[in-house]
Amino acid sequence: MPWIVILLGYFLGAIPTAYIAGRLQGKNILQLGDRNVGAANAFRHLGAKVGITVFIIDAGKGFLAILLAQTASLPLMTALLAGVAAVIGHNWSIFIGFRGGRGESTTIGVLLNLITQPMLIVAGPALASLLIKRNVILTSCVLFMPLPLVCWWLEVPGILIGYGITLPCLVGITDYVKGRLPVRISGAGST
Repeated sequence: MPWIVILLGYFLGAIPTAYIAGRLQGKNILQLGDRNVGAANAFRHLGAKVGITVFIIDAGKGFLAILLAQTASLPLMTALLAGVAAVIGHNWSIFIGFRGGRGESTTIGVLLNLITQPMLIVAGPALASLLIKRNVILTSCVLFMPLPLVCWWLEVPGILIGYGITLPCLVGITDYVKGRLPVRISGAGST
């Protein structure tokens, strides 16, 4: 049963939300901007409402992958693997030729489920950073870098602190592997 939940996590993550949203507008997000199938590229090229909707759905995919494991009363390790699978599914979707996004929104959803209070604490400064600087990479740093310290302060179990460090690294590894440099959400230049 655990492998089914992990596989479901992958397929949930693999639903290409930004690609579908683009197709509904008659556009192919795989050919727009940085060709990233994620919320920031959708925001830039499909509009703010679509970008925000894509973010919420992509985060929901990660949240749901964990929730499936929790609902089935599976061990924590299965839930953690389902979360990784959801991010991998988002980044390398079987539905669009193993292309995808960076996995940041999905990572946020996974971590929001697992370490809710620390994520909510760092969300405020991260959102302020996004609104002021409009720079997704800077916002990622503001969100993910202090997260382990906040988790430690709130006495979160060590395995979740490690997971909260490791999973966001998958976002950076994805950019490295795909050879992409993320850009500002306004599309005004690279970071």
